[in-house]
Amino acid sequence: MAKLLHDPDVYTSIRKRIEGLKADTPRLWGKMSIDQMLWHVNVSMREAVGDYKPEIKAVPIPKPLLRWAILNMPWGKGARTREDMYAVSSHDLNQQKAETLALVDRIYNRSLTAEWPASVSMGRMSGKHWSRLTARHLDHHLRQFSS
Repeated sequence: MAKLLHDPDVYTSIRKRIEGLKADTPRLWGKMSIDQMLWHVNVSMREAVGDYKPEIKAVPIPKPLLRWAILNMPWGKGARTREDMYAVSSHDLNQQKAETLALVDRIYNRSLTAEWPASVSMGRMSGKHWSRLTARHLDHHLRQFSS
């Protein structure tokens, strides 16, 4: 069964892993620094709560198919990322960490049956879609930083 951020055990685990991140937490793969990784995941979560609507080029894959693949297929290390989510500058670690925790709380506290924003790249998204995507994305990057 797919893990959802709305599962209290998943939520608690992810929060603890984020809280445990430090400037010297080792990176196991990739190029992003820890502050850039947090900025990167925050972009996705800001879209999930409706605070961010990116203007990007459409990918040549039907949105429902892309959504299914992203939510269900394995993610490799160094997987492609959306152009607006590339972290290219440094960010304040404590500020990004606080924003990450606040966004995790906002998503967790929103009902899965509420109206959720569409994804610019994946189209219509339900609460379960956003909850699954957020849990997967955070877990992927927390593993990147051995957390």
